Amino acid sequence: MDLSPEELQFLSIPDILRESISIPRRATRTFYFITLILIFPLSFAILAHSLFTHPILRQLEDHPTYDPTETRHQWTRLLVFQFCYLIFLFAFSLLSTAAVVFTVASLYTSKPVSFSSTMSAIPKVLKRLFITFLWVSFLMIAYNAVFLSFLILLIIAIDTQSALLVIFCMLVIFLLFLVVHVYITALWHLASVVSVLEPLYGFAAMKKSYELLKGKTRMAGVLVFGYLAICAAIGSVFGVVVVHGGDRYGVFTRIVVGGFLVGVLVIVNLVGLLVQSVFYYVCKSYHHQEIDKSALHDHLGGYLGEYVPLKSSIQMENMDV
Repeated sequence: MDLSPEELQFLSIPDILRESISIPRRATRTFYFITLILIFPLSFAILAHSLFTHPILRQLEDHPTYDPTETRHQWTRLLVFQFCYLIFLFAFSLLSTAAVVFTVASLYTSKPVSFSSTMSAIPKVLKRLFITFLWVSFLMIAYNAVFLSFLILLIIAIDTQSALLVIFCMLVIFLLFLVVHVYITALWHLASVVSVLEPLYGFAAMKKSYELLKGKTRMAGVLVFGYLAICAAIGSVFGVVVVHGGDRYGVFTRIVVGGFLVGVLVIVNLVGLLVQSVFYYVCKSYHHQEIDKSALHDHLGGYLGEYVPLKSSIQMENMDV
């Protein structure tokens, strides 16, 4: 990002994407290892987990058994696998976020960048990201509970014999849920960057993220919705061709398509994490909050065990306009 802090606020969505895509060129080796060691396993797991769960689910559906022991064994396998998958997904998601945000910030402050320094900083960053993630999880549980409550009330209150009315009400609730989900996702992503780059995490990072999103909510919504839509499209094609396409497509075709889709998802996830970082600086610039590069440099050095002057703080103050 060679633009001045004052110019960042004027970046459009295509400009943000262009800036994000250009960042890896400044530290090719570092981003190569981040992509290979962190983002690739994450992307592969997101798509490939259905390859393992599908046979179990199919066996439970197509070949029901009256033996409760066998049924319990199959459900245990499924639940254990899902639990391990979620732990893996959660861990590599936080690791990828921490690595990319830290590396982009290091480049922004002209701090020497290497994969080893990035990995050295991650242990201290993870705790902050984990606490922020817990707060976001509580918020997601809350709005999902509200959504289910509205759904139950809808089923009880309306005339289910009127198909048009049911469809209309379901569509309205779904759209409201989608809007809230996209906003909470944007809040979470921005709060993750705040947790790494500022002395805030958890609820405080979410509050700061909420403030930064003001005036840029629509842009954040478009970016998040675009990312989710692309991921959903990739997952759908993978499911149709690779997971459920055994009768229509040959093994070679499924391997080629699966490998291609994993590669596309790796690129999408890397660009998404880079956009997440760049968008933070855009929001800071929009709110005229000066980013003290020397203070940010010291803050990043604190993750590496470097000496941090007591006067260093990246709690940015509003610039006098």
